[in-house]
Amino acid sequence: MERVLSYERGLSKFRPLTTVVTYDDFDHGFNGWLDLTPNFVYEDFEQHPTVVDLSRWGPIMLSSAPMRYASSHGSMEGTYSLRLATRPVANRYEDPPAAGSMSCAIKRLSAFTDATRIQIEAWYTYTPEQDRIGLGETDIRAFGFYFDIQDPQYRWMPGVRYLNSVNGELVRRWQYWKVTDGVTDKDWCFGLEDGWQRAGIDNLWYGKRYPDGSADGYQWVPDGHQRLVYNESPDKINWLYLRLLVDVKKREYIELQSQDTTFDLRGIQPTLTEPYAGIDGLINPIFYVETDTDRRVSMYLDSVVYSVD
Repeated sequence: MERVLSYERGLSKFRPLTTVVTYDDFDHGFNGWLDLTPNFVYEDFEQHPTVVDLSRWGPIMLSSAPMRYASSHGSMEGTYSLRLATRPVANRYEDPPAAGSMSCAIKRLSAFTDATRIQIEAWYTYTPEQDRIGLGETDIRAFGFYFDIQDPQYRWMPGVRYLNSVNGELVRRWQYWKVTDGVTDKDWCFGLEDGWQRAGIDNLWYGKRYPDGSADGYQWVPDGHQRLVYNESPDKINWLYLRLLVDVKKREYIELQSQDTTFDLRGIQPTLTEPYAGIDGLINPIFYVETDTDRRVSMYLDSVVYSVD
């Protein structure tokens, strides 16, 4: 008897690999996505010693994308998207991130097959809060995605970031996660002697940053300048496509697709660190957004597909 596979029509706007592990349309709820929080391991639920306060990132929520004048946008298809909303606070780019200046969404998964390649795809949009006059485009510092992976030999985090604005100046360039040679664990943790995080872990908030937009935890994607769609005011949003493909056997990037542009990242390897205790087989997808000013900014995820082959 011939076997017939049938897929939900919503998958037609994606390019998944052979096996779809999760297809998350947030019209159906959170689908296991939640706030990324620190490890509360000490008395009174205190976190590990750190210069960066990881306990006050902005919350994630299901949202119909309400706007002051445009009513509710809804999602790309349906009513609800997953909203990552920062708090209205930011340090200068060169300083450690301010408490609340980011919002992070994580889905906690584990490896279930001997995959060669893994891929994340998403339709997303971003905007500042519609609370003042002006375009607001420079108020969005950055947004990005990464995998948190631990295999039998290493913990490693392949990821990408769109650096939109640095201290009010538009940059509009893609970066990939990789630590600059020579950065020590102490450097990584902003000089903290007993910092618990290793260089190459959690690049989104660790590692020094520099006025030109570079950072210890990021490298520029070759020819990675891209002007994304940003409409005439904060109440107008356009849905964008993102795809990141990673070779988990070679522990290398393969390619990043943003809208209709594909960036070849073959041969580039993220930073590999010693494995952490208790998380063998980890494979968490994570999205994040960061504000550049004292203004709340948001990233909306219409739907996300994680696939492997």
